[in-house]
Amino acid sequence: MANHYKSIIVAIDGSEQAEYAFRKSIDVAGSNEDSTLTIVNVIDTPPFRADHSFMDEAQQESEKLLNSYKEQANAEGVANVKVVIEYGSPRSIITKEISNSVEADLIICGATGLNTVERFLIGSVSEAIVRSAKCDVMVIRTPE
Repeated sequence: MANHYKSIIVAIDGSEQAEYAFRKSIDVAGSNEDSTLTIVNVIDTPPFRADHSFMDEAQQESEKLLNSYKEQANAEGVANVKVVIEYGSPRSIITKEISNSVEADLIICGATGLNTVERFLIGSVSEAIVRSAKCDVMVIRTPE
């Protein structure tokens, strides 16, 4: 294999495209012996939103989603799986903070996510990841 990935991030937001990205991340992690798969969800928190009940509910839903993905990855033979939940802008946190902290050499994300209005106004998270990542990026468009 031309590239051996040791630290793989998959960005999850609960969308169908993120599910495709997760499925692909299992394939890639399985093909890269001793790699670590980090499943990431960034809860988008606009600076003006300080609603603690929203944050608590979002945290619980994110934990449930990511732990389910972790169980699936383990069941399919991916031994080294981490989950990371952060708050803020996914556009910057994934590439500037999380990828640095886990020393990522590959980020996998879906082509589109949950928030179509935001994507129309300021561009998609996947576009931002492609533009700012310092490692390889794989954008998944299809379930295969």
